[in-house]
Amino acid sequence: MFQFEQVSKRFGDTWALHPLDLRVPEGRTTVLLGPSGCGKSTVLRLMNGLLRPDSGRVLFRGEPLREEDLLAVRRRIGYALQGGGLFPHLTAEGNATLMACYLKWPRARVRERLEELVTLTRFPAEALGRYPGQLSGGQRQRVSLMRALMLEPDVLLLDEPLGALDPMIRHELQEDLRDIFSRLGKTVVLVTHDLGEGAFLGEHAVLLREGRVVQQGPLTELARAPADPFVTRFFQAQRLPLEGVSR
Repeated sequence: MFQFEQVSKRFGDTWALHPLDLRVPEGRTTVLLGPSGCGKSTVLRLMNGLLRPDSGRVLFRGEPLREEDLLAVRRRIGYALQGGGLFPHLTAEGNATLMACYLKWPRARVRERLEELVTLTRFPAEALGRYPGQLSGGQRQRVSLMRALMLEPDVLLLDEPLGALDPMIRHELQEDLRDIFSRLGKTVVLVTHDLGEGAFLGEHAVLLREGRVVQQGPLTELARAPADPFVTRFFQAQRLPLEGVSR
């Protein structure tokens, strides 16, 4: 789905990403793991064109991600942020249907798609008329997910979508997300610093440190055969026993 060929990114004198090669498998959930500042969100923003590489190429479905193609490509990519990233002056329905209305979908099609997503995300239909400030954290995240899925994208990019939630709501949404990923069968790239969450939701893991890929593959492989002492330290710091990793 996505491929990085010697892609690098700097902000001033700071390397966010050193030149790296990366391939995201299609139809699976890839988890980008690592401590804060390791480059996870930078990778995601390079995928949807919010950032442009300083060197190398980002490919989407085998084609370079060119500036003139970004608008069309972004309509095939769903993107959700930590906290939801909702517009406070729009209702839950207004946020979820924003792009469909912008693209002038027929009203009946918008309504049908919204009803599908309300069911899929288990969002309470009676709350569609409420504004983000009137919603719980979990509800805001569900609206963000509906907005990301509204245009039936090929791929979902999720940047710490559950990071700001309390543990009980986070646990519930993790269950729902895994069910949604399984039912839709889409390509998903999920950024998280939480190894347990990555193990629960992901099939392919990429562990980053200081803008470099330390190791990638199934989490069971990272646990069984760490390629670097940092991999072991990362597992230990999360207080998740290696035998507790099931994928």
